[in-house]
Amino acid sequence: MDFPTELGILTCLTILAASLWIPYIVGVNTAPEGSIPADAPDGFHRPPDPAFQRPWVHRAYRAHLNLLEQFLPFAVIVFLLDRVGGFNAVTYWTCIAFFWLRVAHAVGYTTGLTKFPARPIIFTLGWVCILVLASQVFMGRLAS
Repeated sequence: MDFPTELGILTCLTILAASLWIPYIVGVNTAPEGSIPADAPDGFHRPPDPAFQRPWVHRAYRAHLNLLEQFLPFAVIVFLLDRVGGFNAVTYWTCIAFFWLRVAHAVGYTTGLTKFPARPIIFTLGWVCILVLASQVFMGRLAS
């Protein structure tokens, strides 16, 4: 059975999304003594406010959220494309571009290497990839 590259990219992106919490958790659990509040009176340990964490920890948290914001629409559209038989050269290259944009965004955001305007541009390019893929859903249906 042929496994389309687009589904392979979705699988890799799923692994990235499922793993991007790790830098945040490492950062929270290596925070300097006293920087994380004690357990609440009800005994439930609440995660600390990311805004009060070290900058890279807060950025790791935001990078994960940003990936999740684009992951769901991307995944749904890739599944729709698979359903309608809409994979083509455009979807192939768009999925590859989307994956590497998301990797660059996550690494750049967490490390602080990508600043304004690079980071929002990378995020916006990811959104454009989603729109291109969505157009292919309709193009595939029109061609049928």
